[in-house]
Amino acid sequence: MGARNTRDVYVVGGVRTPFVKSMTKYLGYSTQDLMTETLKQLVDKYRLKNQVVGDVAFGAVMLGATNWNLTRECVLGSGLSPYTPGYNVQRACGTGLETVLQIAHKIASHQIEDGIGGGVDSNSDLPIQVSKSLKEKLLKLNAAKSTGEKLKILLSFGLRDLKPLLPAVVEPRTGLSMGQHCEKMVQEWKITREAQDELAVLSHANAAKAYDEGFHSDLVFEFAGLKKDGILRGDTTMEKMARLKPAFDFTGKGSLTAANSTPLTDGASAVLLASEAAAKKNNWPMLAKFVDAQNSAVDFVHGDGLLMAPTVAVGKLLERNNMTLQDFDFYEIHEAFAGQVLCTLKAWEDASYCKKFLNISKPLGSIDRKKLNIKGGSVALGHPFAATGGRIVASLAKLLHQKGKGRGLISICTAGGMGVAAILEA
Repeated sequence: MGARNTRDVYVVGGVRTPFVKSMTKYLGYSTQDLMTETLKQLVDKYRLKNQVVGDVAFGAVMLGATNWNLTRECVLGSGLSPYTPGYNVQRACGTGLETVLQIAHKIASHQIEDGIGGGVDSNSDLPIQVSKSLKEKLLKLNAAKSTGEKLKILLSFGLRDLKPLLPAVVEPRTGLSMGQHCEKMVQEWKITREAQDELAVLSHANAAKAYDEGFHSDLVFEFAGLKKDGILRGDTTMEKMARLKPAFDFTGKGSLTAANSTPLTDGASAVLLASEAAAKKNNWPMLAKFVDAQNSAVDFVHGDGLLMAPTVAVGKLLERNNMTLQDFDFYEIHEAFAGQVLCTLKAWEDASYCKKFLNISKPLGSIDRKKLNIKGGSVALGHPFAATGGRIVASLAKLLHQKGKGRGLISICTAGGMGVAAILEA
């Protein structure tokens, strides 16, 4: 490859659907419908109709076999020029941020001038599979040559073959759900139910206030008759939170509830990035600079906390950029569970943890909680797996632009014991 200096990459802006609880308002809409409409809105917002964009990267966790070419299909239905390429990405809950960092790398290395990242998930459009036995019999039936062969196969079909396979949000290596894994984490780190509920209440309060102030008005577009996220409860209180029973651990030790965890959510998000030259040429805003990003993984099968990998990603990111954890004006930590956020914060303050996992001699330390998820987090806004990264990038870029200076840190945990982190700068 030809050696060229890398260049700065800017977040122009983003849009998303309202995020809603699965199996409710978006029943009847496909995953492709949600992603295509989101891309259309981005195209309209930044005057991209019939324009060629360098590359488009989207992804989904709950992706069916018919959606093998999801991104390209969305591009073809969006109003962008059909000469715009597109490809799929999947890094579990980190998918949205992963697409953005890949597009940013392509712009930084002069491969493209502009690009779009994002993601979508809809549990209301679950990719339901047939059973293994039915699949095998259908394949044999398709290959059978004679009527006799076909009849023999058809007569072998039984009711058991017809039982569908539903995707489950569990770890294949352990058989445990994400919530069950997080219960192990909060018990190990001694995170109280009260602390989790407090963080969840604050998340709802911050999100409701942000809506009241109009912060989300140009980030969230109206879809299916909705103008705001369906999970948001601005009037929730500690008393209301306390009434809920544990949702994952029923031994009497459980502290994760439906209220301090993110529910299964449907939605989509998209973010436009560009070089400085492309932004100036198209008269686009440059809300924030995409500085750097980092992926990481932990050995959750053998005892590391499933959702602790972002602690490592952030550590590596800070070291490479010669920064401390306190060098940020905003922290966007994805609230898969309120407990996960609290475990992450406690780990960064723990000297032995930082020595073991981050290979540093002293802890990263604590953050100013007043700078954490100040416009609401995933517990309040929802978490359509692959769409969360795009939501966070667009929101943080806008925050930095409004402030006019400073930096923001993004931290997202994912299934499979992985984490994605990124730094944005005004």
